[in-house]
Amino acid sequence: MLKMVGNSGQLSLGKKYAGQYFQVEQQPDGAVLLRPMTLIPSTEAWAHEPAMLEQLSRAGEWAKRTPPAATDLDSLAGKATKRKSKRA
Repeated sequence: MLKMVGNSGQLSLGKKYAGQYFQVEQQPDGAVLLRPMTLIPSTEAWAHEPAMLEQLSRAGEWAKRTPPAATDLDSLAGKATKRKSKRA
């Protein structure tokens, strides 16, 4: 694909790329590299940190090898009540 930069300095890539973000990187030889990017809100960035990705991976592996089991809600509620009274 051959494109020409217009008088305004803009380059149109076509509707296929409309609304997408790109990192623009200028190479030492003058070439321009456009790398598609995904933006992550800063409030969610913690989930993409290496330590958290490792924990999520381990949790996923645990979930694969651990079958679900029924929970006795009365017993669970009793344990929660006992812990709460110990803290008070």
